Amino acid sequence: MLRRHRDFRLLWCGETAGRFGASVTSVTMPLIAVSRLDAGPFEAGLLMAAAWLPWLVVGLPAGAWVDRMRRRPVMLVAAALSLVFYAAVPVADRAGLLSIGLLLTVALLAGTAAVFFQTAYTAYLAILLTPEDQPEGNAKLHGSASAAEIAGLGSGGLMAQVAGAVNGMFVNAATFLVSLLCLTGIRHREPRPAPARRRPGALAAEVGEGLRLVAGDPWLRPLTLYGAAANLALMGYQSILVVFLVRSAGLAAGPVGALIAVAGAGGVLGAFLARRIAARTGTARALLYFALGLPACALLIPLTSGGAGLLFFVVGAGCVSAGVVAENVIKSTFQQRYCPPELLGRLTTSAAFLNYGTIPLGALLAGSLGTLLGLRPAMWIMTAGVPLAALILLFSPLRHTRDLPVSPRSQEALRPRKPHGLRSTPEVG
Repeated sequence: MLRRHRDFRLLWCGETAGRFGASVTSVTMPLIAVSRLDAGPFEAGLLMAAAWLPWLVVGLPAGAWVDRMRRRPVMLVAAALSLVFYAAVPVADRAGLLSIGLLLTVALLAGTAAVFFQTAYTAYLAILLTPEDQPEGNAKLHGSASAAEIAGLGSGGLMAQVAGAVNGMFVNAATFLVSLLCLTGIRHREPRPAPARRRPGALAAEVGEGLRLVAGDPWLRPLTLYGAAANLALMGYQSILVVFLVRSAGLAAGPVGALIAVAGAGGVLGAFLARRIAARTGTARALLYFALGLPACALLIPLTSGGAGLLFFVVGAGCVSAGVVAENVIKSTFQQRYCPPELLGRLTTSAAFLNYGTIPLGALLAGSLGTLLGLRPAMWIMTAGVPLAALILLFSPLRHTRDLPVSPRSQEALRPRKPHGLRSTPEVG
């Protein structure tokens, strides 16, 4: 059960700490903007957009760069930079320099560090664990991440009410310190990549390999398109969620975090059920169940109001959380086993370029709709897109199969072929 795998335990603890801090920030950053800087729904959406914009800007080349390097040092540098960026917010506040512009800058820089950390982390896990252990490892990581997010969301709202939202950023900085210490303690060392002579334009060619890998594969293509459409709607409504709960449902800072944390408990349930349902029904069928069924409850969220009306949010957001985490466990395991290790970094960022690249667009769309139409109509429009996105999977090859492929023959078909006429050892680029 991986409990005796020392290096995995350290990676597990470090990732869980980072997720806790990120969930604290997801509550405190919008609360800082709303309560301290009088921001509206558009500014809140802009903050979410800034955090995810780096996937559009550096996401594709990051995959090729990470595939050329050892992954653990990349994670160490990214965690160290994130610590500095988040600690800068309370320091700037004490110096009287806090502004929306500063929050946007921090979100943008920390988001860039997250691109490299997530890309290296996904590829490193496939090296650290055997294929037989990867489903268990992904389930543990996603389950503990959901639990950490629940604790972080509740803590973020409570800290904002007791000590001030700005001080919550110190907690996030401290979690990256924990992550750094855990990563430093991992004993496993990857071999240094062999130096290669690359042609001019080799980076663009490697990026192109990743994009062709996603676009040309009948399994990766619909999964990536679904992720892009789902994230547009999912993260769109989440970008204005704090503003919606404060101004439309009339909640204070503390209850906002607690309510989101309760709903987030669905993620733990989703991680627990993912492998079990996949083993009984097949991975492809389970993925369809989790993508089509539970996220449809997102339509309950716009009904949220004070008092008993808060149950609409708890049920709706809880079901969405369970479905999203469960499908992520299944997809992560599939990609790590299906894709050759030397291409995993490029696969991660090529898929993430589309999956995460729509998040800033969704955040800006939700913020604009909230400003023009009002918060509740904007929530109706964005939440409706969550179940509609799953239609992409319904009309894909997943509909006609029981299990996603994992055979070596599938991996061999993914390996890039050398174009005719190129030298076997390209020149340095």
